[in-house]
Amino acid sequence: MFTIYFTYDIINKNIIQMVMKMTKTSVLAILKNSDGYISGEEMSRKLQISRAAVNAAVQTLRKEGYDISSSTNKGYTLKNSPDKLNTGELLALLPEDWVENIMCLNTTGSTNTFLRQLAQQNADDGFIVIANEQTAGRGRLGRDFQSNKDKGIYLSMLMRLNSTPAETANITAWVAVAVCNAIETVYGVKPGIKWVNDIILNGKKVCGILTEMSVEGESGHVQYVVTGLGINVNYRQSDFAEEIRLIASSLAIETGKEISRALFAAEIIKNLKKMRADWPNKKSEYLSAYRERCIILGKDVRVIRKENEERGTAEGIDDNFGLVVRFADGHTESITSGEVSVRGFYGYI
Repeated sequence: MFTIYFTYDIINKNIIQMVMKMTKTSVLAILKNSDGYISGEEMSRKLQISRAAVNAAVQTLRKEGYDISSSTNKGYTLKNSPDKLNTGELLALLPEDWVENIMCLNTTGSTNTFLRQLAQQNADDGFIVIANEQTAGRGRLGRDFQSNKDKGIYLSMLMRLNSTPAETANITAWVAVAVCNAIETVYGVKPGIKWVNDIILNGKKVCGILTEMSVEGESGHVQYVVTGLGINVNYRQSDFAEEIRLIASSLAIETGKEISRALFAAEIIKNLKKMRADWPNKKSEYLSAYRERCIILGKDVRVIRKENEERGTAEGIDDNFGLVVRFADGHTESITSGEVSVRGFYGYI
């Protein structure tokens, strides 16, 4: 008897907390999109909740750093917002049905790892996980990826592509083009791509992309793909670990603009949604954009595969997004795996 009531109380408490969170999210979205004051009565009518619930949501938002002014005769108005990346911020910028498939986390080990667990629980194609901080962020080849709290955008998207591993191999290149398009729209600058997964601005890395796939053993069919982005948005140079300061930077440093991470995240999501809708029929469009943005063509490169290292010149991008390299002995090869470093910026990147 006691156990039954105890379990019920926990479930009931969780439901209440969930409702309060949803109310806060909706109130924030309304305030963000309101031009001037909006009354508590109007918000309660729109959301079909009590005036007391609206007031409670406002008080919670104030505690989280939102500067909300209130007037007896006018209602509430949002004067200033902290640089938060949460569901309410995104709801003010994106369609509601999109936000229903976005999960915002304060902290997680890795958004890729978290989303892979959701994928195994049948999360929908296009589901997105965003975190304000990663404690175990990962890059290619098992490297750590620095993911400071409230400084970047750490985002992973689930895709169920219904394709073979070979057909799926170039999805990272498509994602790179989508990210570059978002940066150009928001910041007004044109970044480059270092084959295959780094976004470069003024010779320094501002974003890395890690794509992981799950393949069915018997059929060889791709069950799902998780592609993760780590974008350095509002980092200062002192925020970076000393060993990467020469090669890493942020969009704020390179453009002189500190942009709302929620605003930028919304633009990234728009471009990722477009990219998913374009796959695979608009390959020529993404291939052309990738070739145009690739910064290493014509440069001396090092190609590292397992324990072997060869030097050559990057000559082009083939029709499957492979890097065409002419090696020192004169032969050419399309590289589809391994690591490629290029000289000509800050040492090798």
